[in-house]
Amino acid sequence: MAEKINKIVLAYSGGLDTSVMLRWLKEQYACEVICYCADVGQGDELSGLEEKALRTGGSKLYVEDLREEFVREYVWTAVKANAVYEGVYLLGTSLARPVIAKRQIEIARREGADAVAHGATGKGNDQVRFELTYYALQPDIKVIAPWREWEFKGRSDLIAYSQEHNIPVTATQEKPYSTDRNLMHVSYEGGILEDPWAEPPEDIFQLTRSPENAKAEAEYLEVSFEHGEPVAINGEILGPVPLLESLNKLGGEHGIGRVDLVENRFVGMKSRGVYETPGVTILQVAHRALESITLDREVMHLRDSLSVKFAESVYYGFWFAPEFELMRRMVDETQRNVTGDVRLKLYRGNAIVVGRRSPHSLYDEKVATFEADTVYNQRDAEGFIKLNALRLRLRGGPA
Repeated sequence: MAEKINKIVLAYSGGLDTSVMLRWLKEQYACEVICYCADVGQGDELSGLEEKALRTGGSKLYVEDLREEFVREYVWTAVKANAVYEGVYLLGTSLARPVIAKRQIEIARREGADAVAHGATGKGNDQVRFELTYYALQPDIKVIAPWREWEFKGRSDLIAYSQEHNIPVTATQEKPYSTDRNLMHVSYEGGILEDPWAEPPEDIFQLTRSPENAKAEAEYLEVSFEHGEPVAINGEILGPVPLLESLNKLGGEHGIGRVDLVENRFVGMKSRGVYETPGVTILQVAHRALESITLDREVMHLRDSLSVKFAESVYYGFWFAPEFELMRRMVDETQRNVTGDVRLKLYRGNAIVVGRRSPHSLYDEKVATFEADTVYNQRDAEGFIKLNALRLRLRGGPA
């Protein structure tokens, strides 16, 4: 018998899975179910969603526009940290989950709900990301994950159930792959992509042209940063959402930001994922270029040593963990002087840095020059080298 629940807030998209979940939750728990849809830039058509939710059994629907918060607080934070999981993945899906789950908990508190539910499966990372956020923000919340509980084995079972109960869904057969889209990226996995030897078909991509079909002419672009956060393109000040949208469009036209990898999921298995992240790919390149002239060497190296742990924590779902909060503060401290402009050339899949400048630049041409100078005595290098060689010489040389 199902645990006694009084009110549930369901993360609801109106698709097959969550539509069936809405009806299933009503049957299993015999309580009020409130639907919640987060807009993080996925581009889904929201018109008619409320009618569908109410018709399927929901008491009301919240549609929350989280795009600004998602980019400003989550995407920009990852850019400042140069966060890349396993050297390749820019964390587009991972970064969206905590902002979605956070608002779900806020709605649950507002509505006096004692439970939340999500549509993530029992094999993936998203179940962990959602639930770690739930518990961090509301320790006593009850979590319902239908895919770990119900009798359905796959999509065909859900379609049969929806037909039997007259649930309005448009799905008729399994797609050849699954997608997840937000303002930062589009991800593709499963189905025809499960063979890691098979090349992704060109027609799956939504944001980018292939490099061979990209614009034939190179395009120059200038990105401006303040304290590590992008604020302008070609001198035009833009808010977080329009700025990222503009870079996605520019990057996509030049075939920038495609990634194909086999990643290690937190639950233990390996999974093949294909991603498009044009705008943030450009920002990562530009941000590192600006840091190269504004960050002290040891500060940069220390921050880089944190970047792997930072990315791993985001991927695993520990956004609201104490160690992550500490890393965020440390990253923010490193970004105080990361202000300036970076000029790039976009061409056939590449974002190439061609210039960087900052009022806080630590680069001094007078010191770095190969011409005559009066600020650096080259003889000083001899003592420096000998002191660093001392422990090597004390080893006794070759055997």
